[in-house]
Amino acid sequence: MTQYRCLQCMAVLCFALLALRPQTTLGDSTDEALSVSVTPIQANLYLLQGRGGNVVASIGDDGILIIDDDYAEYAPAYQQALQGLTDSEGVPRLIINTHWHGDHTGGNGYWGEKGSVILANRQVYTRMSTQQDMTFFDRIVEPSPAIALPTVTYGDAIEIHFNHDTLRVRHYPNGHTDGDSIVFFTGENVVHMGDHYFKDVFPFVDIDSGGNVLGFTANIAAVLELIDDHTVVVPGHGSLATREDLKAYHDMLVTTTQFVKSQLAEGKTLEAIAEAGFGERWQSFGGGFINEASWISFIASSLPKAP
Repeated sequence: MTQYRCLQCMAVLCFALLALRPQTTLGDSTDEALSVSVTPIQANLYLLQGRGGNVVASIGDDGILIIDDDYAEYAPAYQQALQGLTDSEGVPRLIINTHWHGDHTGGNGYWGEKGSVILANRQVYTRMSTQQDMTFFDRIVEPSPAIALPTVTYGDAIEIHFNHDTLRVRHYPNGHTDGDSIVFFTGENVVHMGDHYFKDVFPFVDIDSGGNVLGFTANIAAVLELIDDHTVVVPGHGSLATREDLKAYHDMLVTTTQFVKSQLAEGKTLEAIAEAGFGERWQSFGGGFINEASWISFIASSLPKAP
């Protein structure tokens, strides 16, 4: 455990500076204008990006559906962006949370007060309604208010018929967390991966929330079997991608995990493995807030413990 916490230091500092800066209360003035970019995907689907996780919006005859809703203070900016895409007030009828983290569920309370119906795997409800200890960030997350909790929960899967498409929402357990969903727009051939996919960087695996690198890798392999070369892949963080991009990401997961396993089997310490690193091939993947040392610690924490 001491090795694990030591290897986290650099990533914790980076994340604290770049991603977990103090959030403002809605209505407070800030030094910077909060804005949301809009990128058409295809047909009636759009990628919306603020500061947190990627949001996909479906806009059509049935109204607005969004997947995830970023940090709380960005909610009005998302409403403004949605108003620009429709002649309505820009309030979603339905919201799907891919998992419980605040950069994907922070807007729940804002939208819940406006009547949006929030859906998520039942583990998301459990974690959002109870105190969570994120030891990687040395952070306690208090329970969310009732208005921000999912009002519809499901187990393995749910199908939603909306805007002339069928959304297949599947629970992929013990990956990024224990409550992750991946959303397939079957008619438009688009998949929203949630935080099972951090494009071109090492991912954060929330070990405290039931995440596991081995499960994470298996889940990506399962998704690759369900999509084709024409599928538009939406990561939880990063730009739009292809099946080939996701396949390369899976290769990174498999290769780096096998490397750490072999090094541990040779008796190397986590510090020694981190100091040596993965070499030039995966060097660029450490450019996100999860560096090589932290990714190595996630892998080691996910491996079965010797009896």
